[in-house]
Amino acid sequence: MDEIRILLVDDHAILRDGIRSLLEKDTQLKVVGEAGDGRAAIEMTRKLQPDIVLMDVAMPLLNGLEATAQIKQSHPNSKVLILSMYDYESYIRQALAAGAAGYILKDACSQELIDAIHCVHQGEAVLSPAITRLVIEDYLRWGEIRPAETSNDLTGREREVLQLIAEGYTNKEIADILCIAIKTVQAHRANLMEKLDLHSKGDLIKYAIRKKIIEI
Repeated sequence: MDEIRILLVDDHAILRDGIRSLLEKDTQLKVVGEAGDGRAAIEMTRKLQPDIVLMDVAMPLLNGLEATAQIKQSHPNSKVLILSMYDYESYIRQALAAGAAGYILKDACSQELIDAIHCVHQGEAVLSPAITRLVIEDYLRWGEIRPAETSNDLTGREREVLQLIAEGYTNKEIADILCIAIKTVQAHRANLMEKLDLHSKGDLIKYAIRKKIIEI
């Protein structure tokens, strides 16, 4: 059988260690790398070209939903499987809209996770039973699966800047992280406030928490 190459993405090293030990009990699965945030996940995907990116959602610098969207845009052959403790409908919709091939909850048993990885590798879509129920309920309420919320039509870069602002980074630090000019960061901040009709950094932080762009 072909080896399935996996990139682990989670901001907790102890969880990555546990997941690695679990997955490597299956001789077909090989963990080829680890990342602790969404930005590192994108870079590691570029370098390693894994078959599966096992992606957490709530992470610093860039959350897993934004990272998934960017990975699927630039590396469509790498499949993303979300592994999260959160069963928020908004997360599920955003993950599927971003191109994730599945969404598994962290309370899943070990065999469920291993089976999910094999299914995703074979081109199937996989959802935890609890997630499937939420998706069905969403469909029954609305007659269709609602698209992910667009956060007032923010661009991907604006959502990145918003997360970093909410995490407490200065304009210079954000410019360094994103490799852009400070004036560009300031322009993004001004655009965010105008689009969202917000008037202070505190308002931006509250918005990011309310929209679950960051977790507290």
